[in-house]
Amino acid sequence: MKTEPGAGFFDRLEQRPPAEREQAQFAQARALLLRLQAHTAYGQEQLAGFDAAALQGPADLACLPVLRKADIAARQNALRPFGGLTLPDAAPRKLFQSPGPIYEPEGAGPDPWRLARALFAAGFRAGDVVHNSFSYHLTPAGSMLEGGALALGCCVLPAGVGQTELQVQAARELGCNAYTGTPSFLRILLERAGDAPLGLRKALVSGEAFPPGLQDWVAARGVQAYQCYATADCGLIAFETSARSGLVVDEGVIVEIVRPGSGEPVAEGEVGEVVVTRLDAAYPLIRYATGDLSAFLPGPSPCGRSNRRLRGWLGRADQSAKVRGLFVHAGQVQQLRERFPELTGRMRWVIEGQDAQDRFTVLLEAAEPADGWAERLLQAVRDITKLRAELRCVPELPNDGRLIDDRR
Repeated sequence: MKTEPGAGFFDRLEQRPPAEREQAQFAQARALLLRLQAHTAYGQEQLAGFDAAALQGPADLACLPVLRKADIAARQNALRPFGGLTLPDAAPRKLFQSPGPIYEPEGAGPDPWRLARALFAAGFRAGDVVHNSFSYHLTPAGSMLEGGALALGCCVLPAGVGQTELQVQAARELGCNAYTGTPSFLRILLERAGDAPLGLRKALVSGEAFPPGLQDWVAARGVQAYQCYATADCGLIAFETSARSGLVVDEGVIVEIVRPGSGEPVAEGEVGEVVVTRLDAAYPLIRYATGDLSAFLPGPSPCGRSNRRLRGWLGRADQSAKVRGLFVHAGQVQQLRERFPELTGRMRWVIEGQDAQDRFTVLLEAAEPADGWAERLLQAVRDITKLRAELRCVPELPNDGRLIDDRR
């Protein structure tokens, strides 16, 4: 049950003890895993060997395979429209196409992408008139934000993209006081409005970086803007709150941070790839790898919400580079780690050079290797990549999630 708007929280789920949240979410995950195994091609092909009853916590979840966007595209190419990933009783009310192409279903019911929670944290309330400038064409972003705003009792102007002058006119004449869209287009609207203010006072932005300089610029023009992290596959993943301290994870997903190119969870605070388990029957994704880098912040948010927090978007995890005519990628770094489990420090593959003279170096956060050890590691690199490399041990590497560093 939702709280009254003045209470400051969207519902009681946001303040529940972490142990209670974990217990409830993994009960949902077990039920979804059982249904996927029984009723979907994906569950029968990729998840059949896992005991759903044993899925009790994060360590058990980490035993399940990671699902990547390329996997979804391949499955959908073989089995339209959703690649055997959706349950047979799912009844989507809308169908979307994202670049790839990849198709996504929108579930029935109010706020199927769960954006109302992020909008509420950004100050949106019933009666607000929302200028929604996310696209309504094929991709779901416009529908995602509209659904959340309508669930809160807002009125929505479905502005979409383009026709900036008409958008400024409509926002002013219709009395829009709230905005959803990219931060760069918010700036364009405010600049185009000139000396005649639009009346926008609050905003939820997503889809691109929102650097501090732009945040300050927007705030100086009377708009309090917050960020959220959402994707077409997962819906809402995390959102900013009044604490302005990281992004609080949504209550409808389980988020892991794993070593790029693998499904192995990293240590607390370490930068890695965001992996999401979506806990709803409309599109129940298990361990979906977003391709984005982030890290968990320690402790709960000062705003009083008890779920974990992400540092924000820290780059892309699907790193690769071409060396002497051959591609190297993050998955190969993980293959090397699996051959040398004693390597517990960070690792980075560096490519340097000019005029087609590539130099390939494995940087390893470790003490200098004993006799023979370096030779075995470099031979393994050659087996995996078909390339010769050099090895350099260093005391420390940056905690930025970078595995492939192309410096050319």
